[in-house]
Amino acid sequence: MSDALLIGISARIYHPSTPVADIGGIFTKTLHYLEQSVAHWVLQPQVLALMIPPIESEGLLQPSEVSLDDYAERLDGLVLQGGADLAPETYGETPLQPEWAGDRVRDRYEIALFKAFVAAGKPVIGICRGCQLINVALGGTLYQDIPTQLPQATLHRDEDRYEHQFHRASLVAGSGLAALYPDRTSAEINSIHHQAIKDLGRGLAVEAIAVPDGLVEAVRWRGPSYVFGMQWHPEFMAQRQLHPEQLDGGPILQEFLAAARARRGY
Repeated sequence: MSDALLIGISARIYHPSTPVADIGGIFTKTLHYLEQSVAHWVLQPQVLALMIPPIESEGLLQPSEVSLDDYAERLDGLVLQGGADLAPETYGETPLQPEWAGDRVRDRYEIALFKAFVAAGKPVIGICRGCQLINVALGGTLYQDIPTQLPQATLHRDEDRYEHQFHRASLVAGSGLAALYPDRTSAEINSIHHQAIKDLGRGLAVEAIAVPDGLVEAVRWRGPSYVFGMQWHPEFMAQRQLHPEQLDGGPILQEFLAAARARRGY
């Protein structure tokens, strides 16, 4: 495995609630963690997955000692995993409801991480929040809450069904995503989000839209390196027997890993 690809995965962040005394134990501490299903999706023969911890001024290591640029230099690619909402302030808005305040700490960390990998010419793939993060990092905005701001939209999140909530998505003809699935014009994808892309970020092209409401479901950067974001969770679909109409995320992962191999030069 000495020549294995090294794929970094951004950390989710758990912030202790206040007061923390009632929670107890490790949950009184800030936690950086990786969802198992994402790691297992990335792990392949000759591919290793590593979580990239945020580097904060409050930590033992100062940003001047270790930077996210160091990770971008050493690693072969980046996966931005799902999780908490982006903070509306990150894209120039204020929260419409307190519960949509998001996580500005994680936003700052992941945007810096995204920019470091793009500057290094390393491939980046974003899952759910990660897709939204890519859009915002490139100057785009989000709908803070689909049911509130687009009441006519299809159901994109059912907390009881979670990853078993599916809807149809149309693959944009002529797009890179459509080329990965030449026998399909549409497919069923899982859907676990209440926020979505509103204004498209710089240099992004839409590659899939939700049916029938037309919300953006996948984007690809038209810049010099590989950047792809999808609103669904392929890591959950990889753990189940798929219905023929459901989209297998394998081709997307293999395209990303091929870009990482090409960037490394083999």
